[in-house]
Amino acid sequence: MQPQPMKPKELSRYAELLVRSCVSLRRGDTLLARVGLAHRELAVAVAEAAYRAGAAAVDVAYDDSRIYAARIRHGSNAALGRRTTWQRESTRALGNEDVAVIHVIGEHELGVLADLPPERVAEDSKRLAAGAEMARIRREGRLRGTICAWPTEDWAARVFPGMDSAKAQRRLAQDLLSFCRIGPGDPPGHKGWTDHLATLRRRARRLTKLDLAELEVRDRGTDLRLRIAPYSMWRGGGEEDHWGRQIAMNVPTEECFISPEAAATEGTFRCSRPRSFGGRVIENLSGEFRGGRLVRLKAKRQTDRDWLSRYLAAIPNSERLGEIALVDSSSRIGQTGLIYYNGLLDENAAAHMAFGSGFAKTRTVPIGRKRYGVNKSKTHIDVMIGTDDLEAIGVTQKGRRVTLVEGGVWQI
Repeated sequence: MQPQPMKPKELSRYAELLVRSCVSLRRGDTLLARVGLAHRELAVAVAEAAYRAGAAAVDVAYDDSRIYAARIRHGSNAALGRRTTWQRESTRALGNEDVAVIHVIGEHELGVLADLPPERVAEDSKRLAAGAEMARIRREGRLRGTICAWPTEDWAARVFPGMDSAKAQRRLAQDLLSFCRIGPGDPPGHKGWTDHLATLRRRARRLTKLDLAELEVRDRGTDLRLRIAPYSMWRGGGEEDHWGRQIAMNVPTEECFISPEAAATEGTFRCSRPRSFGGRVIENLSGEFRGGRLVRLKAKRQTDRDWLSRYLAAIPNSERLGEIALVDSSSRIGQTGLIYYNGLLDENAAAHMAFGSGFAKTRTVPIGRKRYGVNKSKTHIDVMIGTDDLEAIGVTQKGRRVTLVEGGVWQI
């Protein structure tokens, strides 16, 4: 039997962090764990932690990439994006005060998705994202959930090629624990994690207080000018849900982010890290925005460029930006110098932007028909644009220029 990537005490501590410090589980709550087949060890540990915390019930939903691929390849048009009646009931339940969800990611069976037609992948994603119930739950802050990672064998082999499988998984597990501030040198319990989140929240409040009208982001091959709409608010370090429980939606996290005005992005970008998406690794992605729309897109391999371009073309407004996030060189993820080929980790290693949907929670007023510049789309794809040379300058409503990041380091 192959040794597990986390030691029993490490695994228990990680699961406790997710249950108590990320979804704030309380006695009598129900927890849903959405996991892949390769994430079973963490699913069991999460269930144990939840029951120790007084959970009334823990349910597990296993995703299977081959079942997904079967739907995309062989399903009828009506089968794309279709939810079963019990899946719809489960979605509605996620809006209840006593229900929380933990979603585990970590690549498994990597090659299964690479050759799927992008138009059908996009149509499936678009329909799944079109559910009015989940949109309302998110908008009202009633989704109490978090996304975390588990070091699978396939994923570890990609990050540490040529390394013994067990050693690679162990190394990736140690990195994850460090990124969550529960490594050997971190404070006991979850204090390192909660202190880190508090730091991010303070920085986000400071950014909001600056009342920026514009944001300029420059790096190697990147020169973007973004307009910040009125009533905008920076976010970071988690948030309070509708009932006042402190949650962290991403584990780990290093970012402070905002949704720019969707129709006003200008300039060029060059991605600083590959993006693993749709079962493929897209390298050297670059492009240009004019009037808020993506007008040029390149990649190292033309096949990857064409796949992504076809995917974006199939989803309205996916060629606009929904997010700009600043991450500086203090990120523990970035400091490793490694590419993790995982959106959750890589987006917290460097400054990034996202094609597609924006976040209503980045506005201080309720989002109505105008949406105050927040992009509305059925996809959200983060791509990394930052390095240690990152420069970010804000322009206030009064025209004052404020250096936010210089030489890859926060200045506020």
